Amino acid sequence: MTEPAITVRAFFERVRAGQLVAIRCESCGQLAIPPRELCPTCHARAWQPQSLAGDGTIASYTVIRVAPRSHAAEAPYAVAVVTLKEGVAVLGRIVDIPLGSLAIGMPVRFRPLVVSDQASIGFGPA
Repeated sequence: MTEPAITVRAFFERVRAGQLVAIRCESCGQLAIPPRELCPTCHARAWQPQSLAGDGTIASYTVIRVAPRSHAAEAPYAVAVVTLKEGVAVLGRIVDIPLGSLAIGMPVRFRPLVVSDQASIGFGPA
């Protein structure tokens, strides 16, 4: 088995540092985020890291009003599927945008979120 180009742990360490990174299959060119073992298109294990600009548009979103217990104090909040300009889609939490202003097609920009020392993907105003 070959070593992954970027592990999930390394992926979130880069998110914490403000870098959004995908992996590109060297066999077919497929872009994937977050990292995975096999290319979903050709099933190869030939990945190379690729930096992403972090600019994209909201493809879909939902407002969480009844949150899991660990996030109950943060409700309501929104999560969105964002299509990045590189063509790959990623799920992230919306920050610094009023919930009533959210719309499909709205431009957003990647922002790292760190809560309780755990990094996650966020998106704010472009």
